[in-house]
Amino acid sequence: MSLLTNPILLRMFALLFVALFAFFIGRMVIRHLRASLTEEVTPLTAPGPSPESFPLQTYNAVIQQLKQQKHELESEQQADRRRARTSENVSVAVLSNLPSGVLFFTPNGLLRQSNAAARRILGLASPTGMSMADVFRDAATSNSGSLAEQLAASARARSGPKMFEAHYLSPLADERVLEITAAPVSAPDGELLGMACLINDKTEVAEMRRRQQEQGEISAEMALSLRNSLATISGYAQQLAAARDPELARHLAADVAAEAAHLDRTIGTFLASRNSDSALAMAKSR
Repeated sequence: MSLLTNPILLRMFALLFVALFAFFIGRMVIRHLRASLTEEVTPLTAPGPSPESFPLQTYNAVIQQLKQQKHELESEQQADRRRARTSENVSVAVLSNLPSGVLFFTPNGLLRQSNAAARRILGLASPTGMSMADVFRDAATSNSGSLAEQLAASARARSGPKMFEAHYLSPLADERVLEITAAPVSAPDGELLGMACLINDKTEVAEMRRRQQEQGEISAEMALSLRNSLATISGYAQQLAAARDPELARHLAADVAAEAAHLDRTIGTFLASRNSDSALAMAKSR
């Protein structure tokens, strides 16, 4: 009991308790500070990917890039195919609705493409694959040359667009006058791709020219006939005016009437021919 009541011993126990308490408090503070510093430094010093993971990541990145490029390429190819189909449809529609015939021959002279107007003008149901010589087998130009041979020579010479007028006999024996514009078709590098032919049926125009020529000849004959008849009537009239014999006057008057009747028949025939030609031309135009 004397030890417990000793003030020096009690003071030592108090100092020891305070020291232990301060030690524990300091240790707890140091742990807290260490934990805070560790949390702040960890993001900066976090370990990066291992060297073994670099090839795998690079491979995945390349695969993703290739997939993206493949998708873009497929999209461009689809767009190109759509544009090509649209352009082809437009070309087919234009060729189908052209009133003029269009033919395209390959360099070896085979027909590759023809529109509906060309098939109608030539009277051929399915000419694709036929040779140029077979398509124009009965066609001859104005100088009696073979149209097929002249077209082939023009293609070989590459002399630019050239126009031909030919007489053509269809498979149904219909005679037609064709106006053909032939033009060689070359690639950008100069290679000959074939020959394009634009065909127009000028049969009606040629028939009209023929009729006009005939009418011109008839008109010239008509003018000459009128002139002769008028000269004859004028001569009879002068004789009639100077005649003193009644019998001679009657004969001269009969001659004048006969010449006038002949003139009337001539004019009537001419007018009837003109009217029939006009009616036929109107019927064809309809």
